[in-house]
Amino acid sequence: LPWWWWLVLAVPGLVLCADLWLGARRAGFAGTRVASLVLLGIILLGNLVGVGLLVAALVTTGTEELGGGQLLITAASIWIGNVIVFGLVYWDIDDGGPYERAQPRHERRRPDFQFPQDEHPGLVADEWRPRVWDYLFVSLMSGTAFSPTDTMPLTLKAKVLVAVESVVSLVLVVLVTARAVNVLGS
Repeated sequence: LPWWWWLVLAVPGLVLCADLWLGARRAGFAGTRVASLVLLGIILLGNLVGVGLLVAALVTTGTEELGGGQLLITAASIWIGNVIVFGLVYWDIDDGGPYERAQPRHERRRPDFQFPQDEHPGLVADEWRPRVWDYLFVSLMSGTAFSPTDTMPLTLKAKVLVAVESVVSLVLVVLVTARAVNVLGS
């Protein structure tokens, strides 16, 4: 790939950061969540392409050309990006989005995810609502356990997203780790 390929994901990532920052002040690029969802989709697609390229490199590249350290760093970068982007997607799609959930007296009427705090409201502070860190935790657990843990996806879109994240993580962990272990000693 050419040297400028990283710009394909870096530019949408930077624009997404700016949009999220401005959106928190109701001055984002779009009055709706469309801009952030499109940018997240571009980043997610780029991450999936990265996984595909990595798997293709595993199949077509010899041990002498692809070092174990390089392989592990590439896989770790893709996996960390995967956890972050899926956490942001979960945060953006759940129950009307972050702006809607931040409104005073917002009740979780149509959540895409059921948090333990939803089931046991007496165990949490009044006015609890999921924050971005809660969704990043859900993403981290889906990326390491290959399934939901304490927070259940309720809607089809949430289930599909968790499944895609789990499959990407499984591919990275199983294929890349197996190959990297074989290559490390070479």
